Amino acid sequence: MIEDKSPARTEISSLGEFGLIKHISQHVLLKNESSVCGIGDDAAVIEYKNGKQVVVSTDMLIEGVHFDLTYCPLKHLGYKAVSVNVSDIYAMNAFPKQILVSVALSNRFSLEAIEELYAGMLLACDRFDVDLVGGDTSSSRTGMVINITVMGEADKNEIVYRSGAKPGNLLCVSGDLGAAYLGLQILEREKKIFLENPNIQPDMEGNDYLLERQLKPEARKDIIKHLQEAGIKPTSMIDVSDGLASEVLHLCTESNVGCRVYENKLPIDMVAEQRAKEFSLNPTMCMLSGGEDYELLFTVDIKDHDKIKKIKDVTIIGHMTEKAEGSNLVLTGTEMLTPITAQGWDALRKK
Repeated sequence: MIEDKSPARTEISSLGEFGLIKHISQHVLLKNESSVCGIGDDAAVIEYKNGKQVVVSTDMLIEGVHFDLTYCPLKHLGYKAVSVNVSDIYAMNAFPKQILVSVALSNRFSLEAIEELYAGMLLACDRFDVDLVGGDTSSSRTGMVINITVMGEADKNEIVYRSGAKPGNLLCVSGDLGAAYLGLQILEREKKIFLENPNIQPDMEGNDYLLERQLKPEARKDIIKHLQEAGIKPTSMIDVSDGLASEVLHLCTESNVGCRVYENKLPIDMVAEQRAKEFSLNPTMCMLSGGEDYELLFTVDIKDHDKIKKIKDVTIIGHMTEKAEGSNLVLTGTEMLTPITAQGWDALRKK
């Protein structure tokens, strides 16, 4: 008889909802002083002291819309779900402290699969110094849905909004842009090949960075710390989730200003630029409209120019102007202006 070496599978139905919650909670440890009570009661108890303000955000990830389990490992998905949520808190110049996680599951997921998902979440919680203090579980007839609410804190005078940019402010972005989008193109290409011929092995060689940017993005906690250490408070800020163009326009609209973004200043990874050309894609369009970079886009006063130049992994890509001048991209080598238009991700746009 052939020995069955397939991994053990525990049906979630054997635990039930409360058994699953108990199983998950035994791996959760609270580290923040403000986390008074976590999983196990009717509500979490959070206590903020010293006059700090609470910053709250929530985000939903839906299978088939925001992620594809054909190529997205559950552990990576759990990590990403937390990372993209805490990114919104960093974009307020605040620090995340607690998260609530709600998950809807179909019966195709085993207990072992959910353990993988939560292992990724807890890894991210440790990375970003966040406590998982509660949430909800439910059944789903179509697949997996993950909803995370994140709570953070900051001193009142340290919080940064989208609405504070002024004409003359420098426009800056952390990291590089477009790599996550190119990583998605590679994964979708290999998925298509696999569906046509399951015997062909995926070709991912040389694309580790692009794949990591798509599957396991890192919220820029480090940039917030560097800004504070340098004594810089941005005048406005947003995270780049839906594409640089969309986020630039958000800042301009909320701050009632225009901008000039210089094409030759946009940061792109060398491999990302090469892959864009292989896919017959314009690298600039990948940076402007690709999305899911989760970098920080922010403005600073011109007096902070020298300080910003010293911060590693931050690029000055332009400056803000009077609203009447519009929001424009300065094309490389021509100095011609072309209006910036939002072509990034829009969850409710008719496809």
